[in-house]
Amino acid sequence: MIIPCIDLQNGKAVQLVQGRRRALAVEDVLGLLERFQKYSQLHIIDLDAALHTGRNNHLVRKLCREAKHRFGFRIRVGGGIRTTSRALNLLRTGADQVILGSAIFKNGKIRKQFLTNFARKVGRQRIVIALDTKKGRIVISGWRQKLQARPEEVIPQLEPYCAGFLCTYVDNEGTLRGTNLKWFRKLRHITRKPIIAAGGIRSQKEVRALERIRMDAAVGMALYRNRLG
Repeated sequence: MIIPCIDLQNGKAVQLVQGRRRALAVEDVLGLLERFQKYSQLHIIDLDAALHTGRNNHLVRKLCREAKHRFGFRIRVGGGIRTTSRALNLLRTGADQVILGSAIFKNGKIRKQFLTNFARKVGRQRIVIALDTKKGRIVISGWRQKLQARPEEVIPQLEPYCAGFLCTYVDNEGTLRGTNLKWFRKLRHITRKPIIAAGGIRSQKEVRALERIRMDAAVGMALYRNRLG
């Protein structure tokens, strides 16, 4: 399954190359919902919140309402979610699940007590944990900070706190070079929980390959560039 991604920065939907260079920006953000309406799920990511440079709260709320009530999307929202209150607000707005990333680590270690409280208050089935990886290591804080940990090392420890994982191969994110199917096959052997793959996915062939290992594909650049139809 293909899941379109709407990444928000300064009130626009953007696509970044490896989280840094902006490759495109769409001002008519709400118009993307109609463009993506043939898909059943949607990711909305507030990049400004993730990078501590601001928030797109009003736009996120508007997107959630429109996506849910007009088009019936199943919605996941991420980017800068660090508290249960923010997560619960997003769920009340219309998100079906929240994506939790950088907040699960402190000084390179998993914050198990934080995750225990977060899962208890928000609900484990409403949490997807994002593990973004560059050169084999987990990266956080908008992919600016690299940890020593690798996703295959922490996934078993994180399983009790979430419904599934969003794993991004940052090395190819936004490049349209294709993704690393070998890496995703390796992750598939580590957990039975759902994994959503992201990072450089550029073709229906890759989407089908991911489907064969029971993974959905979160896609940005290839959809914006009309590579997937």
